[in-house]
Amino acid sequence: MGDHAPALTVRRADDVEYEAVDAADGLSKGVLIDEDDGAPTFAMRRFTLDPGAEVPRHTNAVEHEQYVLDGEYVVGVDGQEHTVSAGDSLLIPSGVVHWYRNESDRQGAFVCVVPNGDDTIELAAESNG
Repeated sequence: MGDHAPALTVRRADDVEYEAVDAADGLSKGVLIDEDDGAPTFAMRRFTLDPGAEVPRHTNAVEHEQYVLDGEYVVGVDGQEHTVSAGDSLLIPSGVVHWYRNESDRQGAFVCVVPNGDDTIELAAESNG
């Protein structure tokens, strides 16, 4: 490895601070690793979705890959709903309308990986279908 290679970074779970996400009551985000930690390409975040929480229909300017850690919740993607649970993985392409709804009595949690850089999030119009 050359001088330009990033150094190993270990972030302990107790060092990750979670904050509420403005777009949805009951959704919290903790940044696990990102460019501030020397990650050259991707940011990895952990989200929690409280029982009864809903994330409105929206799009992101960047793709994101997700891995469900805990719980069971509904993910709507491009007009179709899917119930996901621990161990499931998702790819949500950039620009695709998606949303989340936790109908269970347990908190859901997932890891989300996105490219570093700007991500524009836009709320989408509600659909009757």
